[in-house]
Amino acid sequence: MLFIPVYNCEKQVERVLKKVEKVENYFDEIIVVNDYSKDNTERNVKKIIRNKKKYKLLKNKKNYGLGGSHKVAFSYAIKNNFDYLVVLHGDDQANINDIIPILQKKEYKKYDSMLGSRFMKKSVIKGYSKFRIFGNKVYNLIFSIVLKEKVHDLGSGLNIYKIESLKTKYYEKYPDNLVFNYVMVLAVNFYKQKVYYFPISWTEEDQVSNVKMFNQAIHVLKLLFSYKLNKNKFMNTDHRKNKIEEYSYKESI
Repeated sequence: MLFIPVYNCEKQVERVLKKVEKVENYFDEIIVVNDYSKDNTERNVKKIIRNKKKYKLLKNKKNYGLGGSHKVAFSYAIKNNFDYLVVLHGDDQANINDIIPILQKKEYKKYDSMLGSRFMKKSVIKGYSKFRIFGNKVYNLIFSIVLKEKVHDLGSGLNIYKIESLKTKYYEKYPDNLVFNYVMVLAVNFYKQKVYYFPISWTEEDQVSNVKMFNQAIHVLKLLFSYKLNKNKFMNTDHRKNKIEEYSYKESI
């Protein structure tokens, strides 16, 4: 299945869905998870996917954050017996076409997760500042040194997960915000999962970033070194600010 998380991306989501339409045959189901957007995101999604049997629009019952939307999608995939889940962010920074060769060759069957990277040799980046590229590469290096394995990207907008590897729901206590992906990288290391990074194209045009860069950078370093000091304790700690018993949603279409 394909999972598209969206939040206040009314302009970009239409472009994303039009690209997805061209490759929709690669997926058995496509779910758009609206994280309680305040703009016209939901209206624009409905306009495109209405009367399309493969598509569903789910609306979180409150604003959970990007990590919370992942938890909704992961649980949905487990409940509905999917084998693999592709994540494509709805802000049109990553491109669904980058993953099609992987689906065609069925390379995903060899790994627990395949993570898109903006910083590999064949990656293409447009509109991303040199400062942010440098900062990301430094953090990739720090994580690689601490984890003793190569980390090419801590969180892009295009990934594949094997659902069998998620069935214990180890991710439920991870942060509900943008840091979720960083902790998922730590989980790959802790659970000794098979991971493969692949180059993607990345474009920043009219997107509005939800990242508070410096605060998040410090928080991520604290998480990394907390993991290094005591891995078991870290993985058994609830890292959420708000304890949510059930990540519920309603089906809008």
